[in-house]
Amino acid sequence: MRYDLIIFDNDGVLVDSEPISNTILAAYLTELGHPTSYEDSLRDYMGAAVHRVHDLVMERTGRSLPADFDDTLHARVFAAFERELVPVAGVPEVLEGLRSEDIAYCVASSGSHERIRVGHRKTGLDRWFPDEIIFSAQDVGRGKPAPDLFLHAAERMGVDPSRCAVVEDSPLGLAAARAAGMDVYAFTAMTPAAQLAPASGHFSKMPELRALLGQRDGDRSTHR
Repeated sequence: MRYDLIIFDNDGVLVDSEPISNTILAAYLTELGHPTSYEDSLRDYMGAAVHRVHDLVMERTGRSLPADFDDTLHARVFAAFERELVPVAGVPEVLEGLRSEDIAYCVASSGSHERIRVGHRKTGLDRWFPDEIIFSAQDVGRGKPAPDLFLHAAERMGVDPSRCAVVEDSPLGLAAARAAGMDVYAFTAMTPAAQLAPASGHFSKMPELRALLGQRDGDRSTHR
């Protein structure tokens, strides 16, 4: 293994939450008078912390979202998670492989700690992620695409950024990982590889990740 720490994004990488959360976000924004399609939500907000929604709506319309926007959005998303959320196929096997080889890993997500834990409890991934290896944009001043969250995770895990690999599925997350000086492997199950072009490698099915992580610098290949 080339790396001392594997940092996973959460939504869309560990748990299959992006279709659920972006459907709800688009519908809620539309309900509030900000017409938003599912595709719009994926383009503008996938991989971002909720403050980006406030920022873009204000920038585009000059109007603030309601004071209870975050609470209402989270309540709707969490209720849907309880009904529908599943882990991304192949994730438990990847985590089992890392653990068996004693390779450190953690999660660094734009979502809140509560969102991460709700999703992990529902999908059974909580057995792989104790509190001390869960990092959220809540922990830092700036979320993705700033590098702060990934650098915070590396520092807390005691690993130099150059020895970290990030697993991401959004352009914002990829930009954050590169800004942190980390290699980043792009999961293309939902985002076309062309939108994640600067990644160290691409893969569309989770079992392909282990081979990519183990390759030497000159031997990386791309799986689509």
